[in-house]
Amino acid sequence: MRHRQSLLVAGAVGALVLGALATTTLPASAATSGCAVTYTVQSEWQGGFRADVEVTNLGDAVSDWTLTFDFPNAGQKVTQGWSAAWTQSGTSVSADSMSWNGSLATDASTSIGFVGAWRDANPEPASFALNGTTCTGSTTPTGGPTTPTEDPTTPPPDGSAPELSVSGNQIVTEDGEPYRLLGVSRSSTEFACVQGKGLFDSGPVDQASVDAMKDWNIHTVRLPLNEECWLGLNGSPSGAAYQQGVKDYVDLLVANGLNVILDLHWTWGAYTTGPDWHCTDVHATCQKPMPDAQYAPQFWSGVAETFKGNDAVVFDLFNEPYPDMASDWDKTLGWQCLRDGGTCAGIGYEVAGMQDLVDAVRDTGATNILMISGLEWTNDMREWLAYMPEDPLDNIAASWHAYSFNRCVTESCWDAEIAPLMQEVPVVLGEFGQDDCEFGYMQELVNWADANGMSYLAWTWNPWGCTGGAVLIKDWAGTPEPGVGEGFRNHLLTQSPYL
Repeated sequence: MRHRQSLLVAGAVGALVLGALATTTLPASAATSGCAVTYTVQSEWQGGFRADVEVTNLGDAVSDWTLTFDFPNAGQKVTQGWSAAWTQSGTSVSADSMSWNGSLATDASTSIGFVGAWRDANPEPASFALNGTTCTGSTTPTGGPTTPTEDPTTPPPDGSAPELSVSGNQIVTEDGEPYRLLGVSRSSTEFACVQGKGLFDSGPVDQASVDAMKDWNIHTVRLPLNEECWLGLNGSPSGAAYQQGVKDYVDLLVANGLNVILDLHWTWGAYTTGPDWHCTDVHATCQKPMPDAQYAPQFWSGVAETFKGNDAVVFDLFNEPYPDMASDWDKTLGWQCLRDGGTCAGIGYEVAGMQDLVDAVRDTGATNILMISGLEWTNDMREWLAYMPEDPLDNIAASWHAYSFNRCVTESCWDAEIAPLMQEVPVVLGEFGQDDCEFGYMQELVNWADANGMSYLAWTWNPWGCTGGAVLIKDWAGTPEPGVGEGFRNHLLTQSPYL
């Protein structure tokens, strides 16, 4: 559970608090300029630290802002930041607002932060300015360690996971605080039941296994599901036993402070007529191009009935659609199929569109956040807004996947295709990874996601041996794989789900 530091409170240790109206004579248009800043060193270790900065606008409302300050020591620098566009020249640092947090009414606050490096010493900045107005005040030494510590981690989740909803283009907690879904996918519940491997492929689902996730500072777990196993049509366990096993694990995660994303991954329906028709089995034994009308709405009705009233759980309506490939890359037909379902080019079974699945969930009275995918294995989000299904609760987030072998894999593509979407709705990077067991591409992607306030979950928390990429751990105790696992773990330890 996050505990907010109060602004302008003296006597606490570890934060630098600066505040007051500017005392200089200003033009009439800026007569009510003023600001307050709380700078908190959350953790510090040899050569590095993490700082959170809370900014309060005390003057007239602004539509965008720039926070500036100088580091006292030439060896201090920002290495990566979040919730602002961070730049540094010499000792001078600037943080420019993002599209989603630029508007600050009078007395409104926003929180930003960064991970930094230091050499010789790590003194706190003496002064801050907002849009050129100095935030003057006194320094109250509080809170952070005065000598380096060896552990740069943020606290693991504490208490029950927050209930979530969509507000504008952000996911927020029940208290209205912006929140990111940060964590991992935990594969096996989509395939084990139809491959004779039980429910979790012999992997533990006990408290120790959850504690291993918390040691990585994981706050969200994405759990892929099998349609036929849930409905009792195929596999073992299936039906009530499968449902209870999933529910027990979800309850354990939520009780430990971890949000859960339930993802419809493998579905019924033979795909035998379109391009790349390798998934010919009518049963839910592989990834189909679209969910089926025969069982998918029934699946989501059952899942929604089971978890309604628990808004700590998010519903990812379908993993990675590719109806555009089935229609020989006709994107218009692909988007229409994705939203509306029915008879789709290249797909031999009747399709359930995203609107059908939204309706199936909402008809139960469930209010959970719904994640809606794009095309091309949900890497193509270019026309997502134009084909967004209607939700009477306006409680929808966009589901995006980005692997190193996908089409949209560069920062310029993310800026052009994903950033504009994020101005309208929350975007959750539900899966990402790279195909060489290293962390270079993933590091670039999470840095971009952090700077834009995006949620992200890496694939996958399974000890399968990283020979082709996308495997994070060597064992269920959470020992990270070299490269990809170590890189992602170290990055998560610097992050907070709260913006």
